[in-house]
Amino acid sequence: MNKRDFIHQLWRYKRGSISRRQFLGATGLGLASTVLATTMPELAGPRRAFAGELGDKVALTSWPSYHDENNFKAFTEQTGVNIELAVFGSNEEMMAKLQAGGTGWDVFVPTNYTIPDYVSQDLLEPLDTSLIPNFDASAYETRFTDAGTVDGKLYAISKDWGTTGYVINGGKITDPMATWKDFWDLSMTKYTGRSMVHDYQLTTIGNALKYYGYSFNSIDPKELADAEKLLLAAKPHLFGINSDYKPSLLSGDAWASVAWTGDALQLRRDMPDIRYILGQEGGEIWSDFYAVVKGAPHRAAGYALINFLTDPAVNAKEVLFHGYPTADSRTNALLPKELLEDPIMYPAAELLAPLEFGAAGLITNEARAEIMARFKSA
Repeated sequence: MNKRDFIHQLWRYKRGSISRRQFLGATGLGLASTVLATTMPELAGPRRAFAGELGDKVALTSWPSYHDENNFKAFTEQTGVNIELAVFGSNEEMMAKLQAGGTGWDVFVPTNYTIPDYVSQDLLEPLDTSLIPNFDASAYETRFTDAGTVDGKLYAISKDWGTTGYVINGGKITDPMATWKDFWDLSMTKYTGRSMVHDYQLTTIGNALKYYGYSFNSIDPKELADAEKLLLAAKPHLFGINSDYKPSLLSGDAWASVAWTGDALQLRRDMPDIRYILGQEGGEIWSDFYAVVKGAPHRAAGYALINFLTDPAVNAKEVLFHGYPTADSRTNALLPKELLEDPIMYPAAELLAPLEFGAAGLITNEARAEIMARFKSA
């Protein structure tokens, strides 16, 4: 059934010309259930009208502080489906868990550079966009969505995007800082014991590489050796290696940390002295996606959740909560001007220009994995 025919049947149902049973029969149970339950609950009748069709739960795997709980509550209220949320601190951890099998995951949030690896391991299903009517590919900026398509098939749709820089507590650190060299040098000298880096090889090794002006994605043996030398020298001076760095910054124990866009914005809400710095040498720009796990046990509910979160009005609430920019122009039209002009969310063009998307294959690169293991155990 094409979109025009579906809308025609939908309006017939709304006017009372056909019954709910007739509507479901004419349009297809799966699509009708998803649309009614997630986008038009007033047509679905009382709460939990589709609980039997969608089930009573959906398992979402994502990142810390990445979703508005009020949106989750609204989804459950509309559909009767409870969201079971699991969070991870790195793509390596996420992939290892999924590779091990038996996760029970339905939907998860991978980063751009990991998607080809997931596809090659047959861990994702190609998306059925008829079950995601809120998704409109033409509304998205393509540089943040292209990674979701592999070999001509769509496996993931855009959630949001961001950058990887570092934050400093401006009330404690008064030195001018503008580069990755500043971050590493001051972490090992004047501010020893006060800096944190991610427990995540992509960003930790990548930003050590930037100290020397190398590519964030380098796998060159000599360049990786230089990065490892810097990491091992810095290790005794670090406060910690942890991707969940906000608590230590909020407590005042740490004064600086490698950080992502939204975390920097969230930190600044509580600590006005927080500054977010993109190293002038470059670094990472990234995009995150929604994907459906191959063999998802609650597949229909998974699609319903993606569809719900892709609704521009719902997505706008997500952005206001987590502080990461979206590639969806429909959502941006609903956001306040001051947020769209915030330099943390939307850095100056000259700072964005040298940033690199993580390269496919880095998540399984043995040389970088071994360097990270030696760094952590040193």
